[in-house]
Amino acid sequence: MARPALDSVLSKAHLIVALVTALMVGLTITVAGLFALRFYSEQNLRLIARSMSYTVEAAVVFGDAAAAGEAIALIGRNEDIDEVLLTGRNDQPLAHWTRHAGGTVPLLEQMLAGWILPPALDYPIIREQARIGQIHLVPRGSGPLRFISTGLLCVLLSLVISTVIALRLARRMQHRISGPLHELARIAHGVRRERSFALRAGPAAIAEIHDLNEDFNALLDELEAWQIHVQQEHASLSYQASHDSLTGLCNRAFLEEQLERAVQLARLTGNLAAVYFIDSDRFKQINDTYGHAAGDHVLVTIATRIKSQLREDDLVARLGGDEFAVLLRQLRQRDDALQIAAKILAEMRLPIVLPGGEVIATSLSIGIAIFPEHGSTAQTVLAVADEAMYRAKNTQRGTYQLALQDQMNKENQS
Repeated sequence: MARPALDSVLSKAHLIVALVTALMVGLTITVAGLFALRFYSEQNLRLIARSMSYTVEAAVVFGDAAAAGEAIALIGRNEDIDEVLLTGRNDQPLAHWTRHAGGTVPLLEQMLAGWILPPALDYPIIREQARIGQIHLVPRGSGPLRFISTGLLCVLLSLVISTVIALRLARRMQHRISGPLHELARIAHGVRRERSFALRAGPAAIAEIHDLNEDFNALLDELEAWQIHVQQEHASLSYQASHDSLTGLCNRAFLEEQLERAVQLARLTGNLAAVYFIDSDRFKQINDTYGHAAGDHVLVTIATRIKSQLREDDLVARLGGDEFAVLLRQLRQRDDALQIAAKILAEMRLPIVLPGGEVIATSLSIGIAIFPEHGSTAQTVLAVADEAMYRAKNTQRGTYQLALQDQMNKENQS
């Protein structure tokens, strides 16, 4: 079931309120106007009767029916009168005048006269404090009908204008209410769909909506802080999962992953990739003689010195214990790998000062394998580099050995 939108609900409510208010005001004005019209019609009818009594007084005294008829006809035609009956002494009819008209409008006038106008008026003719006759007046509804028609038209026009103005003002107020709410809903939608916790709701002119925005922003602050904390924890866990905690170097799993990528890149570009398998000479003796703290210091120093001789894109990893590995990406020729290995060995000839002040010397044995010369896969290159390292260690410590070509032949045969 579709739910109505806030703007639709508010628009309907404002329209209903505006129409009900306009109708109530219009009805009140109309009723009050009708009462006022009846009152003023009664007063006007009395004034006409008084004026007519002064005019026909002489004719009534002398019993001149013709003069009396002319007088009441003259006044009746000029006033809003439908019928006049003039009686003399002993209530004998003296003159009678009636407005002759037909059609729909006079019928409406008669109906209006029966509903709104005062009833027929009997006004006495007094001479020297004696009643000499009477005027019977029946009002006509043409004037009030025009007045009521004009008044109703004005009231209707005023109601339409008032309703339009009220709706415009209501829409402006509605926008002040619904605008910030729509903005808040948009931000909430963006946070839910895109995890955009940096979004914030702006200030609102209405106090309650402003407080709601402030509370919503405070909630977003907490969510953003929580998200940053989670991202930091995730980054920390990812770093710990792929790096050695002592030296800060990457671990074996990360090295193997990067070696696979380097091999694939070398296949595409036609360049070389080299792997060093490195083992520290005399590390066990140093660790047993000077303690584990000294051994850790030696490992950190070895890692730092190896890294200092590599290029920016190269990678050094600690495989475990005193074993290290180096990945050289995008080499143009084999001699580049040999030169870098020689620089590492030369750097390790420098003595190492232990935390206790002792000065020791140690060396490295390096096995070198080059892709694709010594292996067609990452695992093969790493394995033959390991074998070359053991040959260097057994032949002469503190040197490097290049993997043998027959290792490649064994791989092809297998």
